[in-house]
Amino acid sequence: MALQRTQAFLLLLLLTLLGLGLVQPSYGQDRMYQRFLRQHVDPDETGGNDSYCNLMMQRRKMTSHQCKRFNTFIHEDLWNIRSICSTTNVQCKNGRMNCHEGVVRVTDCRETGSSRAPNCRYQPKAPPQVSL
Repeated sequence: MALQRTQAFLLLLLLTLLGLGLVQPSYGQDRMYQRFLRQHVDPDETGGNDSYCNLMMQRRKMTSHQCKRFNTFIHEDLWNIRSICSTTNVQCKNGRMNCHEGVVRVTDCRETGSSRAPNCRYQPKAPPQVSL
């Protein structure tokens, strides 16, 4: 009887540990996805001016401890981004194979180089569209 309880306990412990092992990667992926959304997706705006970059970088918490030097905001809804990102990878301009074929509207925000956190200052570069 005691042996059956011990075996049941060990089986339950093993299943729990296996379950934790399966949950952890998806939790990490979810955190990365949420971070991507927070840092890069802004479907409602067109961007393009200094106040946009300064405000968005601060709102999206990229100026708290240090000034993030460069960030791109994508001005497309999430479904358009997902559909492009689900296409086959193609070679990027830098030679990497993690780009996708598709065109989106973006604003690139570049730190001016003369500011310090938390009062970071940015200049925009707003190309009409860019390939992912």
